[in-house]
Amino acid sequence: MNQSKSDSYAAAGVDITAGYETVERIKPLVQSTFRPGVLGGLGGFGGMFEPQLEGMRRPVFVSGTDGVGTKLKVAFMMDKHDTIGIDCVAMCVNDIICSGAEPLFFLDYLALGKNIPERTAKIVEGVANGCRESGCALIGGETAEMPGFYAEDEYDIAGFAVGVVDHDKIINGSTIKPGDVLIGLASSGLHSNGFSLVRKALELTPEKLKEEIPELYCSLGQELLKPTRIYVRPVLHLVKTLGMNIKGIAHITGGGLIENVPRMLPEGLKAVIYPCNFPVSPIFTYLSSQSDIPLWDMYNTFNMGIGLVMAIDSEEIGDVMNALIQIDEHPYVIGKCTEGEKGVELKW
Repeated sequence: MNQSKSDSYAAAGVDITAGYETVERIKPLVQSTFRPGVLGGLGGFGGMFEPQLEGMRRPVFVSGTDGVGTKLKVAFMMDKHDTIGIDCVAMCVNDIICSGAEPLFFLDYLALGKNIPERTAKIVEGVANGCRESGCALIGGETAEMPGFYAEDEYDIAGFAVGVVDHDKIINGSTIKPGDVLIGLASSGLHSNGFSLVRKALELTPEKLKEEIPELYCSLGQELLKPTRIYVRPVLHLVKTLGMNIKGIAHITGGGLIENVPRMLPEGLKAVIYPCNFPVSPIFTYLSSQSDIPLWDMYNTFNMGIGLVMAIDSEEIGDVMNALIQIDEHPYVIGKCTEGEKGVELKW
């Protein structure tokens, strides 16, 4: 039976030729992330990685998966797609670094209403940039064209990362005690959390995103699309290069400081955080001034300027702070651990 044009895959909205072009565009991006351990190349049915485990007595693999959430809506309105991939990598590797694990490899899943090779390559360019920054290899992924499910100008992206740490060096917060200090590392802004609230509170439109905001020193859209900071380098510098004792690490994602800091604490301990000890990022001051979001909700939704929190012994403050400053980090002593019901107390 002859197949009519109306029965073809192209007529159904899936452009196979565009898929081939996309693969050719992203090949060099993927290859730029390769590190020792990568086996094979792009195009196989499964990505292969041979971990280098020499010197580890009891290697433990740590995995994480995440997406970018409704920050994508801002990218759609701005028609800017080269940093979303960084966000996707960051949300995964920042989670696994909380255990002290070094990221090894990353896979992405990209679902599109229409595969436009130039746009798809921009998205993967961001993924590759995030992988290089975190030192993990992009060894595979899936690009799915799904007409009728997503609008032609929309897509979704998710990622999956795997890292490794020696069992004896796992960071899990179990040794945190009263009197230990909390050190925070600065965020780059909103990162990839709370965008549903931001979009509602600011009533975002393409026109509003183009507005220059003096206190932000850029347009609102440029600020909102700043990529999520990746904290792999500073954490590995402390625990792997310098062998410092970091007792617990919390990635400040959805739920803000209020929900995430307690995730690293043992039962019977609470975190006392002093907001005056660190600068609130300008985007949060602007957001607060343009909405009626209660202050507690701000700290219970957003990172407020701190993207990663580490618990250390009070006697090691100087060494840790100096080590971070030497690699151009901006650390802040934001609080301490005390006895009490597990949670966070804000003190001004």
